[in-house]
Amino acid sequence: MTLGLLALHAFPLDSDMWDGQVGALSVPVVPVDLPGFGQAAMYEPDGWMDEAADHADAALGGTGIDRVVVCGLSMGGYVALAYVRRHRDKVAGLILANTRADADDDAAKERRRGLAERLRSEGNFLADSPPPLLSDNAPSEVRERVSEIIRRQDPEAIARASLAMAARADSTGDLAGIDVPTLVITSSADTLISPDLSKQMADAVPGARLETIEGAGHLSNMEAPEQFNEIVESFLKGIES
Repeated sequence: MTLGLLALHAFPLDSDMWDGQVGALSVPVVPVDLPGFGQAAMYEPDGWMDEAADHADAALGGTGIDRVVVCGLSMGGYVALAYVRRHRDKVAGLILANTRADADDDAAKERRRGLAERLRSEGNFLADSPPPLLSDNAPSEVRERVSEIIRRQDPEAIARASLAMAARADSTGDLAGIDVPTLVITSSADTLISPDLSKQMADAVPGARLETIEGAGHLSNMEAPEQFNEIVESFLKGIES
């Protein structure tokens, strides 16, 4: 059986955010463009998370990979939790990076709906005024790369994903039933999803391992790829052994 890493990207980027992981780990990495992002077709917001999980599973076709460690960062973490619910038979491990299991509160839902409306009326303005995805100390080349990836996304795709996140199910109740090795990664300068929330999520998953990357912001894999890869590689070795 062949083990691979199924990599699910953050909002509002695409699979190219995983360039620092492809070829750097001991298992093949399959980075997936979630619906509407990169080269992927758009889906409607209703049922988007479940359909995104099935779309990610379809990306394994032809790779020869039959066991996966599902790695989702931020929005990708929401899809990763859906993947575990829908494709448990293929899951050998789970990595939840800079993400959370609970649903949005009413205020957050309203912000996401407002963002979708603005994207539809103004176009993709997020490359020039992105959310705080990186720490204040992030290298300029990383900041430029993030903006480059965001700029090429279709504003309608970003809007639909925003609405899908607003409507996503609360996965908190699923955490106690996760029965595969689980790694939770957070970063100390993540202002979008705090390390405290990540710790709460890790505490709820039986036997989960929690790792904190010091100084990095929300996109920990891009801002601190060496530390991120070292943590992931250590986790993978435990699964492969």
